[in-house]
Order: sequence, then C-alpha cells, then structure tokens
Amino acid sequence: MHINFAMWRKASWQLIKMDDKKEWDALDVVSKWLIATRSAVTLVTVYSCVIAGILAARDGHFDWLTFLIVTLGLFIAHGTNNILNDYTDYNRGVDKDNYFRTQYGVHPLVQKFWDNATSMRWFVASGILATLAGIYALFYTNFSATTIGLFAFGAVVLLAYTYPFKYWGLGEFAIFLIWGPIMIAGVYFVLAGSWNWNVVLAGVPFGLSVASINVAKHIDKYDDDKAKGVGTFPVRVGEAVARRVDQIAIVLIYLVIAYLVFVPRYFTPAMLIVFLAYKEALTIIGVLNKPKPAQAPEGWPAWPVWFSGFAFQHNRKFGGYLILGLIIDALLRAFLPQFWPGLF
Repeated sequence: MHINFAMWRKASWQLIKMDDKKEWDALDVVSKWLIATRSAVTLVTVYSCVIAGILAARDGHFDWLTFLIVTLGLFIAHGTNNILNDYTDYNRGVDKDNYFRTQYGVHPLVQKFWDNATSMRWFVASGILATLAGIYALFYTNFSATTIGLFAFGAVVLLAYTYPFKYWGLGEFAIFLIWGPIMIAGVYFVLAGSWNWNVVLAGVPFGLSVASINVAKHIDKYDDDKAKGVGTFPVRVGEAVARRVDQIAIVLIYLVIAYLVFVPRYFTPAMLIVFLAYKEALTIIGVLNKPKPAQAPEGWPAWPVWFSGFAFQHNRKFGGYLILGLIIDALLRAFLPQFWPGLF
C-alpha cells in the first residue's frame, strides 16, 4: 500500500465509483475514508467553516490553530455521520436491491469491501477524532454553555439523522440548520467568543444551498424511498411540492444576501458577486419545473442523479462566489471602512 495523493484530490472533489475489491484493498487509509464518507459532498462542511472564519477575521477575531482544529473536526464529524448513515440503512435493509445510494458511489458494506465490524471501527475512530476537536473547542471557550449546547445539538443530529429524523421528513431541515446558521454561527462563536445574530442570518444562504442538494437528492430517489418506507421530506409532502420548496429555497438564498447588504448593511455590495452564479441558479430552478425523466438523457454522465446534480453544481458555484465575496467584503471593511458603514 502506498499513499495515493492523486486519489485524495480526486475523492475530495468527485464521487468515486469502484467495483474491484482488490483496487479498494490497495488504497491507503485516507483514500478509503475519503471515498467511503463521500468527501466530495462533505466538503460543504469546509465551506461553512471558511465562511465563519472569514466573518470572524473581519470582526477582528481569528486564531489559525483553533480554526484548523475545529474545521478538521467538523469535516471528520460529517464523514462519521455518513459512515453511520450507510451502516444504518444497510442493516435496515434499505440499501439492498440496487437502491439509489449504491448506484452513484462506493458503498463498502453493500459491495463487501468491509463488514459491519469494520464499519463500526471506522465510525468509532472517526467519532473519537471529531470529539477531540469538540473537546478542544470546549476548553478554548472555557466550557461556555453555548459551546456545550452546540456540541450536544451536533451529536444528536449526527446520531439521529439517518433514523429517525430522515424517516420523519426532518432530515432536510436539520441539514439546513447544521450547515447554515448553526455551524457558521457556532464556529464564529468559538473564534470570537460571542454570539452574533447577524452571523446566524448570514449562515442562512449557504445552509439553504446545502439543503437544496439534499432535497433534490431525495426527490431523485423518491420512488425508492417511498417503496422502502423512508419518509423523507419529498415522500411526506409529495414530489411536486418538494420541487417547489426547493425552488423557493434557491430564490431565498439571494434574497437574504440582498437583505443583508441593503437593510442592516452587514455586508458591503461586494457580496452581490454571488449573483454571478445566476446561470446555475436559473438552471436548477428550471429543471425543477418538471418531474425527473424516466431515463437518463443522452450524454448524461451521472444517472440516477438528476436534480441533485444540478443543485450540487449550483452549490459549488454559489459557494465559491460567496467566499470570494466575503474576502473582498472583509478587505473593504479593513481598508475602506467608510465605503459601506454598517453593523459590526
């Protein structure tokens, strides 16, 4: 076994399909973890932490070591959740019979790349690393009640997302909260030592963009979930309603940012750069106007992924412009503070 840095990069950016166990066994530990946890998706956690870090730095509160430890811990926690997600669904029988999850990426349990015991060892090891980062945050904030609450909330969602939250149609809302206002405001709190409601609101757009992927994915696998009794939000409210809700979520992303620029002036107009993601936004909104095609259109590379593919592309483009806008916003605040006076 050798360290495969090329696979680290690839698995961090795109979902990996692999059918040969010998190929799997030859991978290094980090490559296996990145593939098994679907790190191309868990990268959204890093985006949330970077957003919080830039906002904290803009307000004069930043520590590199703390930021890196908390970001790595949350990234690992997200991966830990995905390992548990696969374990739970596999053992409940959901992931059998060519279920949606098994078609778009490696599923180590279904493909017999590892067994239940191995999956649990990876879950425990990842969970310990994530917990250590959380303990560091507790000490860094002097065991603040807010940090304890955030820690507890994150642990509950990690353990309860796959079952029962996802079965109750609450999983998508939990994802919006975690990767939006909770994580962004929480990381900001650890770095700044104070709770800021403007930061909570500033976390809403990215949280909506992440949730839009999840809702879109659950629309993609609506038939499979309904047949297996998995009560996701689209199954609970219906496929057509879920498509409309996802469209509203995408529109709200841009409305909230515009509000933060022009009403409390928490952002400078530099943040309007996110509107350069309008093509991807309009594309996913347009695609959501119609049900999922019965089969893959000619040349479509990612079937059975459909809506979630477009939502994912929007999230990547929007997230990139959001971070760029935040960097420019912070520089303007530092060097041209009178350019757009507002709340700090």
